[in-house]
Amino acid sequence: MTMQRQGTYRIAENRPLTASVWRMVLEGDTGALTAPGQFVNIALEGCYLRRPISVCDYDEGTITIIYKVVGRGTAVMSRMRAGESLDLLTGLGNGFSVDNGARLPLLVGGGVGVPPLYNLARRYVAAGRKVQVVLGFNRADEIFYADEFRSLGAEVHIATADGSVGTRGFVTDVLPALEFDYVQACGPLPMLRALCEATSCSGEYSFEERMGCGFGACMGCSCKTRYGNKRICKEGPVLKKEEIIW
Repeated sequence: MTMQRQGTYRIAENRPLTASVWRMVLEGDTGALTAPGQFVNIALEGCYLRRPISVCDYDEGTITIIYKVVGRGTAVMSRMRAGESLDLLTGLGNGFSVDNGARLPLLVGGGVGVPPLYNLARRYVAAGRKVQVVLGFNRADEIFYADEFRSLGAEVHIATADGSVGTRGFVTDVLPALEFDYVQACGPLPMLRALCEATSCSGEYSFEERMGCGFGACMGCSCKTRYGNKRICKEGPVLKKEEIIW
């Protein structure tokens, strides 16, 4: 059960990680965040709808988000400086589980689907679990957070479409060399579908969808599942593999 909370957050840091991907650290109330994979909804000047951004990590007083500049809203965010404030809705969405019985969890992220896996990996490591992470990018200059995952103690594998780093191809091309019994993934829809079809074990997949309200009221992000319609912003963004209809 998610518990949304609105508040004002102070920007402590906002810096680029790559040419188009930025990392922002916000100071404020994090009490509504309960699971890795949840998101915040940010009000931005000049934008009618709030912008949903997944949470990369959080602690007692800060929230770290990583976002890609793709439109007007994220462009506004990239121009903000430390000391400025943002209005956030927090505690949104159904996140990833950690107590899932997995012996060898595999975390798979593609592009800006990578960030929500960081807090998940950190929780696994803190619980004494061995964690394998596969990160997928188009080319070397798009890679971010690989070293941060390694610093946690995770075993990191990278796939690049052009072969400039790691395995040439897609995240699924890394799988034959790995042993795992549970998959948790976030990334573009084609990647999630390919990953689901390439693996036989259970898992959880985090989906992106255009949202209106971000907390389940408008029904604008509903999708069909094997157990009826579900809202990506409320019952998602994380869905169990067995309920997904492709």
